[in-house]
Amino acid sequence: MKLAQYKLLGIALLCAGGLVACDKPGPAESAGKKLDQSVDTASKKLGEAVDKAGVKLDTESAKAGVAIDDTEITAKVKAAIFAEPGLKSMQIAVDTVGGVVSLSGSVDSPASGERAKALASAVSGVKSVDSRLVAK
Repeated sequence: MKLAQYKLLGIALLCAGGLVACDKPGPAESAGKKLDQSVDTASKKLGEAVDKAGVKLDTESAKAGVAIDDTEITAKVKAAIFAEPGLKSMQIAVDTVGGVVSLSGSVDSPASGERAKALASAVSGVKSVDSRLVAK
């Protein structure tokens, strides 16, 4: 539910509580007390719902941030490899998950594989590099 829906639910609960309290026979003081209790209960439930929604939004935002960071890291690693004269014609695939870069494909020599790994490691945000490059 969206925050606006939670607000509407809270307002509806407050109104319902007020109507229930007003329908009860008895002194106005008793009705007021019941209304206050209804408002308190509705406020607590509304607060809990908003807190849960906030936690979910924070979690989803964090996941989205990681995905964006990984995509950015992958793009930077690919650019670095393509900019390297001896590597740009090589068939190197780059994938990033949680800041861990995986390199796969083929290179012309073990030295080219090490160079690709070094370039990937130098990119900001890279935690480690898993090189599965094969020399032809």
